[in-house]
Amino acid sequence: MKNTKYVFVTGGVTSSLGKGIIAASLAKLLQERGYSVTIQKLDPYINIDPGTLNPYEHGECYVTDDGAETDLDLGHYERFLNIPTSQANNVTTGRIYQSVINKERKGAFLGKTVQVIPHITDEIKHRVQILGETGNFDIVITEIGGTVGDIESLPYVESVRQLLWEKGEENAIVIHLTLVPYLAAAGELKTKPTQHSVKMLMQSGVSPDILVCRTEHEISDDIKRKLALFCNVKKEDVIQSIDADTIYDVPNLMFEEGLDQVVLNKLHLSSEKQPQLIEWNNFVQKHKNPTSEVEIGLIGKYVELHDSYKSITEAFIHAGSSNETKVNVRWIHSESLTPKNVEKKLQGLNGILVAPGFGDRGIEGKVKSVKYARENNIPFLGICLGMQMAVIEFSRNVIGLSDAFSTEMKKNCKNPVINLMESQENVTEKGGTMRLGAWDCKVLKDSKTYDAYKSEMISERHRHRYEFNNDYLAQIEEAGMKATGINPKTGLVEVVELPNHPWFIGVQYHPEYKSTVLNPHPLFVGFVKAALKQSKK
Repeated sequence: MKNTKYVFVTGGVTSSLGKGIIAASLAKLLQERGYSVTIQKLDPYINIDPGTLNPYEHGECYVTDDGAETDLDLGHYERFLNIPTSQANNVTTGRIYQSVINKERKGAFLGKTVQVIPHITDEIKHRVQILGETGNFDIVITEIGGTVGDIESLPYVESVRQLLWEKGEENAIVIHLTLVPYLAAAGELKTKPTQHSVKMLMQSGVSPDILVCRTEHEISDDIKRKLALFCNVKKEDVIQSIDADTIYDVPNLMFEEGLDQVVLNKLHLSSEKQPQLIEWNNFVQKHKNPTSEVEIGLIGKYVELHDSYKSITEAFIHAGSSNETKVNVRWIHSESLTPKNVEKKLQGLNGILVAPGFGDRGIEGKVKSVKYARENNIPFLGICLGMQMAVIEFSRNVIGLSDAFSTEMKKNCKNPVINLMESQENVTEKGGTMRLGAWDCKVLKDSKTYDAYKSEMISERHRHRYEFNNDYLAQIEEAGMKATGINPKTGLVEVVELPNHPWFIGVQYHPEYKSTVLNPHPLFVGFVKAALKQSKK
């Protein structure tokens, strides 16, 4: 068994500093040096997972191959490392307590009083080490959500303290990401918030090995020396993380700062192989120097918070780079679309994506945008609910079933072209009970979907309760909409297309989850390509 090394990433001063991007960038550099690396996220909230959270609360819910509903940071991990994550890569306080309470109910603690220390911290340590023990990884990077000083983060910090002691300093280290703010009035960077943050961490018994300092301005050697002195680290262990044009610049910036080398030195690992980042920089180069531009409308219900569609916007970046095209996203709230303004709001778009979502709010706006794309030959991609809206729109306006709908929005509708899945009929609990994770799909050779994938059998990730109602399949196909992707086991329609349209595809699954820097998703590549073609008309 490998002697797995552990790197913990904590955050201080403020939230949203980008711990996930720093963790993913470090992992990318270590991967380039020949090490097998994975990243996990410890989230301090009491929800079992983000599956039941409103997207406005926490951004999108990211789904793994094995059906875990996880934090959106796992999307960054996969996009950077190009390897899949799993249930073990995202742990919440809710899951920790649930596990400990279940064990207590079964008498696993032999009548002992169950306490935060050692029972909760033991469970956290167990979850941290699962990937190292079973995944055959050289290095496990663990990002601890929240900010040092938060009450809910205390058990995690204590677990890190214990693990550092148990593993020894050459096997486990702490990177503390902090903010060095610039005071315009004083015209200088201030180190005091970082000093206080490190002091708070040290009061919990954890001393950071490396400081990564987020900043808007270059950090001078004097400031690095000052931080090193007050925070009990060496000067070379103070790493600058200056604001970047794009998150995809961060691995290069961290390499220039020597973060990966410092980490390897601390963990007593050799480092003969230098990171090349050849394919990565090829992607960045094309992303930053596009030869064309397209405008794609993203029709959604949560557009006020762009993180609600994080994987979709990142998939556009990957596909845009692949086509050497800048994808400008026009964010359109589906509730704002009415019969009077739909043409004006969607005018000039080179492509229309109708996004996933739940519930009846803004549904008619989505249906109207599908109609606009279909009638005006605008390239269209419908994802999950977006695919269902395409089926409803076609059934209403082409077949003539004016009351066609989904039983999600109207339980007793006369023509339920979208219906609750049979396996979901007796499900009452909300969390983790949808169809989740990777499912197979067989694609018809004579289809645009096959042209994109170049494969008859594909596997894609799902997150839904409602499905295409096969009672209407013959009628819909006869009218001209084709089911070009079918689940071979269940017969569930996964993909619909309009063969007489330049590019019109609706998919029941979520292709955006599998798009990475090195493997842009073929459907997004095809969609952007079609939008580019449309823009040149």
